[in-house]
Amino acid sequence: MSIRAAILCLAVLQAVSCLAEPNKASESEEGFVPLIVNNSLAGWQGALDGYELKDGVLASKEESGGFLYTEREYADFIFRFEFKLTPGGNNGIALRAPLDGRTSRSGMEIQVLDDTAEKYAKLNPWQYHGSVYGLVPAKRGHLKPLGEWNCQEILCQGRHIRVTLNGTVIVDANLADLDHLGDKGIDGYDHPGRYRTSGRLGFMGHRSRVEFRNLRVKELPPERK
Repeated sequence: MSIRAAILCLAVLQAVSCLAEPNKASESEEGFVPLIVNNSLAGWQGALDGYELKDGVLASKEESGGFLYTEREYADFIFRFEFKLTPGGNNGIALRAPLDGRTSRSGMEIQVLDDTAEKYAKLNPWQYHGSVYGLVPAKRGHLKPLGEWNCQEILCQGRHIRVTLNGTVIVDANLADLDHLGDKGIDGYDHPGRYRTSGRLGFMGHRSRVEFRNLRVKELPPERK
């Protein structure tokens, strides 16, 4: 077996074992497309210098980080990936994001955070890992210990957002349930991004090292009403 074939087999085994943990995430990889090919950031834009890519692992740099976006826009999709936190690690997944404005409000952000860090002990519920930032708090207690790889799946279809972490659904929300707040989120700020129907996927690095690998996306048909 060639080295390239061996690496591919290992990646597939990692993805399947990640999703094989109990609960509600589907194990099927049919229709998923990798977002990093040939160890290159082709197809990405933004803070390219704030991230390093080595052997298929994308990492935000402690001294910089910043926002990294896909060049393509996505509307309805499932995004799967693995991530590894360092102590105090803080990043985010941009959903349906434009290239301007504060992404967590002009688009949406799924928080990626070391919930165990002392400096984050007094955050609001909607600021912890897996939450739709400022909009929907996630269930806590399902992250693996620091230094281990976590598996996460984000479904974004119509106004339905579902986040599955290590086999457990930690967010399952209909954003229409917030419409009584007008443009506001539960954080009290305007969140016009929750009404967007498409935009970029991306990473939102906050000067800490967080590693990502096996990034893949599957586009979905619009949700039936």
